Amino acid sequence: MSVPPPLLWSPSAERIARSRVNHYMQWLADRGQRFSDYQALWQWSVDDIEGFWASIWDYFDVQSSVPYQQVVSGTQMPGATWFAGARLNFAEQLFRFNTDAATAGKEAIVAESETRARITLSWREVREQVTAVANTLRALGVGPGDRVVAYLPNTPEAVIAFFACASIGAIWSSCSPDMGASSVLDRFRQIDPKVLIAVDGYRYGGKAFNRLDIVQQMRNELPTLEHTVLLPYLDTALDVNTALPGAMRWQDLLTHSAAHANPIKFEQLPADHPLWILYSSGTTGMPKPLVHGQGGSLLECLKANALSLDLGEDDRLLWSSTTGWVMWNAQITGLLVGATICIYDGNPGYPDLSRLWQFAQDTQLTFFGVGAAFFANCMKAGIEPAKLADLSLLRGVGSTGSPLADDAFDLIYQHV
Repeated sequence: MSVPPPLLWSPSAERIARSRVNHYMQWLADRGQRFSDYQALWQWSVDDIEGFWASIWDYFDVQSSVPYQQVVSGTQMPGATWFAGARLNFAEQLFRFNTDAATAGKEAIVAESETRARITLSWREVREQVTAVANTLRALGVGPGDRVVAYLPNTPEAVIAFFACASIGAIWSSCSPDMGASSVLDRFRQIDPKVLIAVDGYRYGGKAFNRLDIVQQMRNELPTLEHTVLLPYLDTALDVNTALPGAMRWQDLLTHSAAHANPIKFEQLPADHPLWILYSSGTTGMPKPLVHGQGGSLLECLKANALSLDLGEDDRLLWSSTTGWVMWNAQITGLLVGATICIYDGNPGYPDLSRLWQFAQDTQLTFFGVGAAFFANCMKAGIEPAKLADLSLLRGVGSTGSPLADDAFDLIYQHV
């Protein structure tokens, strides 16, 4: 058994007792699986892979129209099949929270950007919009296995479109509009998309960037495209028919005759049915498409958000990201545990490095996640975040993208 390094910091006994991982350990104990401490639990999770992942399925009460026959078919990767026989849908988990009249108005998404003022969507509004977009996409001929690609910033529309695609069984892939035409086409050409959802442009660091030429280039060079949907983001008064003849407006997805004709249908899919496609960086040749399945992504996201990040229905989460980075996918899955996601689109250092810390205060974040470079920049600028904003509600801080330097850890422990 490997010995973990000494902890620099540990939560209080009271906080541990209220944590979701402690609740999970109590749940296991009630079923005859008792562990003396977290390290023993971790060791079991890697020694008994089938037992651990079966417990995650049961603990989170994963909904499936057909139960699985076996947790995993073997230990060889690639080649192992997970939860063979199960039929489920990733997006169905989203619709399990705040469904009654008393709580449906609770905030699900809070969004702010350099391009437009703050937007909030309630759980009711998220369900209504996901339903509308899913129904419209079905009416446009989108079905299981079809690829829908997005050239969108970190906005509520991107979240809505993703969950609508997931409900259908369509496969999602996104790139950020700060990526140039060749970078995007290197990715999207490989997956033969049927639908493109894009913006006309965006603002970053106080500057406007028009992207209509790149969107048109994608339409010209992606021969499998059947539909283009444009979100007027930079210019809300844009005449879409003039700018991109034949394209639909985002609003058309919400108001189409099919949008509210039927309640949402969650396509029941095999656990390994593709959910989304991410990409390698492209630094060693063409970007490599990385396919993630519906079932595996659902279980991993539930486990990671609840047990690793200790998130639940009373939490408010930020992972600062663009839609071209995996942390965007990570952030939006906070909804799967009932958390409110607080998303920011723009330069996190504009007009200065206090911007995100102020956003954390204004949105009452309980979890604040950014790339390690942001903490390094704060450190170089001599910023003490707790003096810039009220961060008293924060319970967790996340860093990703690159290793976090020792002195950046000190910044977080001493000044956050």
